[in-house]
Amino acid sequence: MRRGRTRQSRTGSTPQRHNGCHLGPTSAYAPLSEAEVDKVIDTAVMLLAESGVVFEPGTAADSLLCDAGCDLDGKGIVKIPQSVTRRALETVAKKTVLFDRNGRNPITIGPDHTVFMPGMTCIAVYDSTTGKPRASNREDLAAVTRLADGLPNIDAICVAVKNVADSTMHGEIDEFVCMMENSTKPLEYLCEHPESLDAVLEIATALRGSAGKLAARPYFLHLVTPLPVHFARIHIDQILAGIAAGVPVGVGTLPIGGASSPITLAGCLVHSLMTDFAAMVLGQLAAEGCFCVGGSDVFFMEPATGAIGSFSQTAMADMAACQVRRRLGLPSLTGSGGCSVARRFNQDAVWEISANMMQMFYSRPATCDYLGSLDQGLTYSDHALLLCDDMAGLLRKMWEGVTVSDEMIGTELIRALGPTGQFLAEQHTVDNCRKQVWNSRYLGPNIPLSNGGLPDLDLMERIETDLAERRAAPPPPAPSDAVMRVARDVLSRFAEG
Repeated sequence: MRRGRTRQSRTGSTPQRHNGCHLGPTSAYAPLSEAEVDKVIDTAVMLLAESGVVFEPGTAADSLLCDAGCDLDGKGIVKIPQSVTRRALETVAKKTVLFDRNGRNPITIGPDHTVFMPGMTCIAVYDSTTGKPRASNREDLAAVTRLADGLPNIDAICVAVKNVADSTMHGEIDEFVCMMENSTKPLEYLCEHPESLDAVLEIATALRGSAGKLAARPYFLHLVTPLPVHFARIHIDQILAGIAAGVPVGVGTLPIGGASSPITLAGCLVHSLMTDFAAMVLGQLAAEGCFCVGGSDVFFMEPATGAIGSFSQTAMADMAACQVRRRLGLPSLTGSGGCSVARRFNQDAVWEISANMMQMFYSRPATCDYLGSLDQGLTYSDHALLLCDDMAGLLRKMWEGVTVSDEMIGTELIRALGPTGQFLAEQHTVDNCRKQVWNSRYLGPNIPLSNGGLPDLDLMERIETDLAERRAAPPPPAPSDAVMRVARDVLSRFAEG
């Protein structure tokens, strides 16, 4: 059965997907008390009113914030009244739906779902010949995207690697085109320049057929990445452009506790939420009820090296952030699972990926979009992505929980067989033996055993064998000629020379 399902996922067609729901039989972990959650939220709201946040002056945000009663000092510092922030937290859309390239197969981005993606924005890959990191290019993005398109637990595609040689607006737009060409799945997109987003919206509109159809069936979630409590013009313009187009927008910073934010768990969390809340205020002032959700990560400086690290601190902060957002009814963008600080895909990476993916069972983020990133997010690993996809399947099986009923307990069967009976030949065993099983590609029953008849390959070799087959799979169908003509026309406007 495993082989049959695996082959089906490699054909280039969209594999059957789990609905992504993580809420139901099991509960998320809550490291904070209700009083502590309230304290975190209240403090973030209070500090926005008293300390403020920076919105670069001279943008369309000025009049929106001023008309809402915010205090603008003319130099960029904006103090947002608590009532304005509270209103935004009430009216912001709590979930959105993305559709694939063909306008079908919806996935939900919301507080009750987790979607998995490869990424994000690494600037290197491991060369297939030398095994050493090298600068990533368009062909690498295409290859990762095609690989992810065939993985059963990857729900959407994001910019896993950058085209380093084309670090321009043309390159940013072409990253969207590359993903569109090499996967039918929905996309998550991010860019630096507002002009790049405008161009991408033009292409996505052509794909759907009209601006109204794009708004009705969004093709991508757009991410905006400001600095902590500081929104530059390029971020403001992207937020407002995405909202105007009806495209869902996620806004999140990546603070480094001890550097750009307080080093403590509570301090870094509150500082992150200040950025999130300010983004949601701007979004709701532009279009009340829109999906413009803050989703900052909470990372920390490793005191010994100054690099991003501190696994236990980051893991606990992620669980606390998810709990706070659940209290507000908000999806948590993004989960930190699926990445590692390890320099290459080795036992260190396997440990860290296994640990932080398992953490997702407890924290329940809405998106987990770092899958496959190594070397502190600098270098991308296909091998790591395959392990992450397999572990996403484990999470989804565990999220099904335990069904407790007389039938599932086997009450009558236990009574009938008595204390001397055995259950192997019973129909109850036949009917239920596969229901709770994680159908892993690499682990569990696929670990070589002395009497199992499987090749004596270690985990790295099992993944390598699977990767070679998947890399040889045919690509998905291409977008229509009409859509590609629009994409080429748009790209030509940004080509240098």
